[in-house]
Amino acid sequence: MVFSATLLVACKGPEGAVESATAGAAPALPVQIKEVQEQDLPLTLEVVGQAEGSKQVEVRARVTGLIERQRYQEGQPVRAGAVLYQIERAPFEIALQQARAQLAQQQAQLEQARREYERLRPLAESRAVSQREADSAQSTLQLAQAAVALAQAQVREAELNLSYTTVTAPIAGISGRSLKSEGALVNPSTDSLLTTITQVDPIWVRFALSEAEVARLRQSGGTQVRLTDAQGAPLLGPGKLNFAGSTVDVSLGTVPLRAEFANPQQRVLPGQFVKAHVELGRVRGFLVPQSAVMQNEQGRMVWVVREGQAQLAPIQTGGWHGSDWVVTGGLKAGDQVILNNLMKLRPGAPVTVQAAATAPAASAASQ
Repeated sequence: MVFSATLLVACKGPEGAVESATAGAAPALPVQIKEVQEQDLPLTLEVVGQAEGSKQVEVRARVTGLIERQRYQEGQPVRAGAVLYQIERAPFEIALQQARAQLAQQQAQLEQARREYERLRPLAESRAVSQREADSAQSTLQLAQAAVALAQAQVREAELNLSYTTVTAPIAGISGRSLKSEGALVNPSTDSLLTTITQVDPIWVRFALSEAEVARLRQSGGTQVRLTDAQGAPLLGPGKLNFAGSTVDVSLGTVPLRAEFANPQQRVLPGQFVKAHVELGRVRGFLVPQSAVMQNEQGRMVWVVREGQAQLAPIQTGGWHGSDWVVTGGLKAGDQVILNNLMKLRPGAPVTVQAAATAPAASAASQ
């Protein structure tokens, strides 16, 4: 029986031996790759920011009265100085007339006191009347002058209160919801808020960076910021940093920053969340899709194809460019980075390249 089995194997010849060896080897895993090329790339940081108006004011009533008319349309742009509300004028017109009448009365008394003093002064000098009478006339004149000054101030106050019955927009911007309706009674001391106006062109975007990121930003001298929506589509033209905090938030370890953007078509509204891309200068590196980069306690790494086998390559990253990592170390031009089947790979495992996704350097650098 042993002889027969040996003879049977021998009769299969060399082709049978090759088939047995092939059956015992692990099959090559099909993978997709990207052949990377070194490029001159903008180095950016992507953070979530929130928009806010560059100016926001509360429009308040400054006199007590009934709102006779609302003169603006809620949610629409208004220019600086535009009339928003009209508060009843009649009580303040009457108060102004009374103040002017009081002023006229005080001015008449002033003229009488001046004539009396002018009459008594030469008589006192010639001792025709006592000095006491002359001093009394002088004091009466001074009191009349003070009463006229007070009456003039009261007229000015009445004129100012009358002007406050016409409520105007202090700045140009987008009007808010009216908090008071026509016929409502407003009081400047207890219930004065009427509406708000927000200036959205330019618009500001607030965000925060870590201490290390702020240090890199200051070192690079970069001030340009771009905005995109959740899908990565551009929102506005490039903006610039206009504020950087001088202290670190001890609870988060971040520094607040703010950028300003032209927003003539109101594409970004206050309160809206956006993605801010802060430029930190330019760097030589490779673009690697985010999905191809793995991370553990030793750092970031990618799988690359070398001599038909999968090998792990530790990398150093410098930030983001679009949805790709900017790899500044660990790769060389022409390396084939594996894009899929990452969880199935093992160091030294044979792989078969299915298709290459090559991004030309020129097109990537122009993004």
